[in-house]
Amino acid sequence: MAFWFLLVLGLLTYLMMQHSVARSTRTPVWLLWLVLMTPAFILTGWTLVYGIKQAPPSILILWVSVVCLLLYWLLFYWGRQLPVDPQNQSEANQSQSNVSSTAEPVAVRPIQLAEETQLRNCFPWSIYFIQNIEYRPQAVICRGQLRTMASAAYQQIKDNIEREFGDRFLVIFQEGTNGKPFFVLVPNPQAAKQNNQRDAEKITKPGLALLLLVATLFSTTLVGLRIAGFQVTQLEADFTLFFQGLPYSLGLITILGTHELGHYLTAKFYKIRATLPYFIPVPFFLGTFGAFIKMRSPIPHRKALFDVSIAGPLAGFIVTIPLLLWGLAHSEIVALPEKIGMLNPNALNPKYSILLAILSKLALGSELTVKSAIDLHPVAVAGFLGLIVTALNLMPVGQLDGGHIVHAMFGQRTAVVIGQISRLLLLMLSFIREEFLLWAIILLFVPLIDEPALNDVTELDNKRDLLGLMSMVLLLLIILPLPQALARFLHI
Repeated sequence: MAFWFLLVLGLLTYLMMQHSVARSTRTPVWLLWLVLMTPAFILTGWTLVYGIKQAPPSILILWVSVVCLLLYWLLFYWGRQLPVDPQNQSEANQSQSNVSSTAEPVAVRPIQLAEETQLRNCFPWSIYFIQNIEYRPQAVICRGQLRTMASAAYQQIKDNIEREFGDRFLVIFQEGTNGKPFFVLVPNPQAAKQNNQRDAEKITKPGLALLLLVATLFSTTLVGLRIAGFQVTQLEADFTLFFQGLPYSLGLITILGTHELGHYLTAKFYKIRATLPYFIPVPFFLGTFGAFIKMRSPIPHRKALFDVSIAGPLAGFIVTIPLLLWGLAHSEIVALPEKIGMLNPNALNPKYSILLAILSKLALGSELTVKSAIDLHPVAVAGFLGLIVTALNLMPVGQLDGGHIVHAMFGQRTAVVIGQISRLLLLMLSFIREEFLLWAIILLFVPLIDEPALNDVTELDNKRDLLGLMSMVLLLLIILPLPQALARFLHI
């Protein structure tokens, strides 16, 4: 069993690294994979030799994990420092693909060599001293030396290009792998559209959004019925039992919907074209696979990227807390079993999470003791899932909300490194706490490369940096177990 688990995990890890890491470093993927999988190899080898009943020394796993983490980081960064000519092509391709992912490309006349003088005149030497112009089939790369503040330079050059070329191009400002910012002009997918308002109305599809919402309400209510202790077959005798599933259903849909509305409304504030929230109904598991919105136009700058990204988890979390507190207050105290799972709603150990333990103590008071578990009320189940959704979205990996947040805070290159380290740490943690294994596998399927903003160079202000750090603290409060010292203080 251990061998097959290692084989599947190894294959998934290698495929994901081949898909994402290979584009971020010149270090061979197989070498990074070998370092990443070393703790798993050692743990599996120990199990094969000594059996599952004899656990390996914690100090062994800890030291191996730390050494592999440092070695992985060094190899990854060493590969990023290798001077290779094709980086220009990859940067252009990345900029073009990131813009084209938001809308269908249209036929736009590429810039002619005769227009190069006009283009050069768009770059005043006192703002951005242009040194080289590279022509691609669907992009023009302008490299030079930044002479002023990034935000002022981008706005001035963008205005100049729009004055000379109209709306033919989207102007992208990115930081290269050498640390120097460069401009990329790519065809504007909206340039040939005659009626942007009509197109914006098309992408919202309110009828589809409403249909999916109703379907998700039905599927989550059926799941909520089972959580409340009833069987679906009992509906044949008494259909009014169906309403027993509504507390869970309405609680979960409120949390997920508020999360996505946070993204949607903030996107609208920045005039980013976005779809309405679409729910994904399923007749099993939680009754839904969540909800999503799709943005159909580029994000203007890192400030907008940060605000849109953090608005979802923040809005969802604000709604989750009162629902969870109410649900916990109406839950029952039960004896703590010898062995329980993290997602057992009938006997949940609150000490699995720092934040959950604090909220449980606030809601239940002295009734909650060292030997207590919680039989969750359906609303509390929805609130607990809200915490999990918040934590998963705040993971600082690639295209998750947390990945967007660290991208906006530190830039894309640093965000890729943070994402790699986060995936590695969670994978190692899953060998100690098996409930994180599913999370670790999910993160392996999340691409590390995040879409850049049009102005991806200008940094955030201090207030947003602080808010971003607080969101990472919130993530740790949700996923880390309650320390023994704090457990004694709370008397649980």
